[in-house]
Amino acid sequence: MGIVNRRNAFLGWIAWQVAKRVLKRKAMAAVPTVDRETKRPNKGAIVAVLALIVGAFFFWRAWSGEDEGAI
Repeated sequence: MGIVNRRNAFLGWIAWQVAKRVLKRKAMAAVPTVDRETKRPNKGAIVAVLALIVGAFFFWRAWSGEDEGAI
């Protein structure tokens, strides 16, 4: 009798399916959403978008090939 058998494989598959559902729910709950009262994104969403834009700008600037002002 080995450790890897159909019963253990099935139980592992079930555990993985349940864990994925739980983690998806937790991830969706952690994502910033639009405030229902003001109809605007909350502060966390605004900061995340601004950080994404600034990071993309610096990434693009570093890889654009222009060495002017590069450190």
